[in-house]
Amino acid sequence: EYRGLVKHTGGCHCGAVRFEVWASADLHVFNCNCSICTKKQNRHFIVPASRFKLLKGADNLTTYTFNTHRAQHMFCKTCGVQSFYTPRSNPDGYGIAPHCLDDGTVQTIITEDINGKEWEKAVREHKTIRDMSKP
Repeated sequence: EYRGLVKHTGGCHCGAVRFEVWASADLHVFNCNCSICTKKQNRHFIVPASRFKLLKGADNLTTYTFNTHRAQHMFCKTCGVQSFYTPRSNPDGYGIAPHCLDDGTVQTIITEDINGKEWEKAVREHKTIRDMSKP
């Protein structure tokens, strides 16, 4: 267990992929306008890899990459839902889709827009994003 954090559980639509993640009950969610986040409406919060556990469905995930191939966009082969992914900004962590969490553990969601169309500049100028995947 992690002090001050709650265990959230979630997964894809069909239930083939399930995970747990330790994070605050008050989520800091990024709304990115890069090409893929816009198309998928990918809003996400970032956690260290040590606070994420895939419970089932590793064999039901497939991965899409593009451009630098650093971000690992994983989604369910059955229903197509991306519940989490490895962001380019935080390759040592996970971006978790808050709308894929089970009900009951989230108290509030604060959304921050990030200019993914100018990704390098946005990440360079952001004061905390790189630290969000640090334990």
